Amino acid sequence: MGGQDKGMMRLGGAPLIERVIARLSPQCATLAISANGDLTRFADFGYPVFSDGSIESQGPLAGVLAGLDWAARMSFEAIVTVATDTPFFPTDLVTRLQAGSSPVGFGLAVTEAEGRRFWHPTFALWPVALRDELREALRHDQRRMRQFAESKGVVPVVFETSPSFDPFFNINTREDLARAEAMLTS
Repeated sequence: MGGQDKGMMRLGGAPLIERVIARLSPQCATLAISANGDLTRFADFGYPVFSDGSIESQGPLAGVLAGLDWAARMSFEAIVTVATDTPFFPTDLVTRLQAGSSPVGFGLAVTEAEGRRFWHPTFALWPVALRDELREALRHDQRRMRQFAESKGVVPVVFETSPSFDPFFNINTREDLARAEAMLTS
């Protein structure tokens, strides 16, 4: 997107992050925002904002670790992560991830199409108990969310998709943004 802050890009007149907050907040006890760069740009949304890690551990897994550290301080047992550039994720995401989790594994969103599974590792329920193992994995340059999740007993939670609608459609290009605008009106 040419270096533009995706969270602040407008879809249907509202910033993407605002749409994601509206979709996720009814599903959770509270929210927090993990980000890189200038954290103050999210202050007006009224949720805690924290850095997704130091320079040497930037990336989605570092954001998960930052969230797990925050959740531990808040005495939560788990967090659910979502991506800001995916504004149509299911309104029952958290319930279904919780139902799919087990004492030895945690839920991660998956869709199926044409006999293939598509993993969406940024949409997962992450137990706080994993934070020390995740911190160690990051120290050893583990950066792939799915790879780390699979090594910790992830449970695939399948969400419905159709040729005309993927709830995990994410916006990566101007064309994707135009498609998302069309999805809002259909």
